Amino acid sequence: MKKLLFTLAALILINLSYGQSPIKVDKDGTGNPILFLPGFTTPGSVWNETIENLNGTYETHVVTYAGFDGLEPIGTPWYAPIKDELIKYINEQNLKNLTVIGHSMGGNLATEIAADLAENVTGLILVDALPCMRELMMPGVPASSLQYESPYNKRIIDMDEDAFAQMAYGMASNMTITKEKIEEIAGWSKIADRETYVYGYTDLLKLDLRPELQNIKVKTLILGATFPTKEMAQKTFEQQYANLSSKSIVMADDSKHFIMFDQPEWFFEQVNNYLTEYAQ
Repeated sequence: MKKLLFTLAALILINLSYGQSPIKVDKDGTGNPILFLPGFTTPGSVWNETIENLNGTYETHVVTYAGFDGLEPIGTPWYAPIKDELIKYINEQNLKNLTVIGHSMGGNLATEIAADLAENVTGLILVDALPCMRELMMPGVPASSLQYESPYNKRIIDMDEDAFAQMAYGMASNMTITKEKIEEIAGWSKIADRETYVYGYTDLLKLDLRPELQNIKVKTLILGATFPTKEMAQKTFEQQYANLSSKSIVMADDSKHFIMFDQPEWFFEQVNNYLTEYAQ
């Protein structure tokens, strides 16, 4: 009997840990809807200043992902359930004339949503996002070679807090030129669920959305950071988005990955100009 009770208790704990939604959405305002998708480890609050600086009135839907910003994890696979839940959310909320704005990984999700829900999505802004990060980071490596259980992943999982914090700070330093934001960005990684951080990133590296780009017909604004050089970054965006027929690629001078931190006024202007033309 005790063994049975223990087994039932364990099953309940598992369900509590992995039964929650892959996303949390904060909805506010009225008007045409905008779905804001943050990057990996990043909370939805990264969009607060952008929303505060919007010209016009919009209904905003701000997403945070399971395993980040204190939300409970969902296990693996991680990326696909998030995508599926977002599509379900858009359909359940009956979001029409929808603009999707995604940064980094959020841009991957935005790309898939625009391809799958063409009748709903009338605007698309991708912020320093690539449809295939793997091709940039590890050219020629097939997705099939990337596994959750790998020596590299195990090393990150087993890192002590100090070593992980040092790694997170180093990575954050390469994501913004705005020094006062480095600790904040690093902090998001430090409070992330460690397995979500490791295995979720494996999911991202497996992605190759370049074939899906041909299914997107909406006019797309791509905002790119100029790190390490403007010429290199511009070439990468043009190559990776070659299959996207209707697009504008605009590079943000003196910026790293978090363009909204490094060139905020420029960023707000780009977003508002696009929304004025395509989301009113």
